[in-house]
Amino acid sequence: MSNKPRTLSSETRQVAALPWRHGADGVEIMMITSRETRRWVIPKGNRMAGKTDAEAAVIEAYEEAGVQGDVMGAPIGWFRYGKRLKSGRVQATIASVYPLEVFIQLGAWPEDAQRERRWMSASDAAAAVDEAELSELILHFQPGGGVAE
Repeated sequence: MSNKPRTLSSETRQVAALPWRHGADGVEIMMITSRETRRWVIPKGNRMAGKTDAEAAVIEAYEEAGVQGDVMGAPIGWFRYGKRLKSGRVQATIASVYPLEVFIQLGAWPEDAQRERRWMSASDAAAAVDEAELSELILHFQPGGGVAE
């Protein structure tokens, strides 16, 4: 999978963080619930003026999942999904994914009352998401090496 997807003119671009840590049984991924549908997702949001995409992904991870750590400067890949807008319309969206090694997990964070968070094995996290491209990124994620081919 290419790190530089072809973006359709109608697609919105976003950034996402893949929060991870070394667990007793291997890599664990922090998943959060979406605010509206309560589906399992990873922290993601819009690009931010004056911030790199990697910096914006770190901010999203803090706000949505209450985690802090180090992010790689380059995305490991991307996934497409349909973002439901307040109007009810679905916007085609493409999100670049930045791995974030978690060092701090906060007890309180900006969206803690709106979301549930849970550490999962990579295989459980991959099975929990609806987006096939995100599932593949999670399943093949290799710390320090991006995504296994």
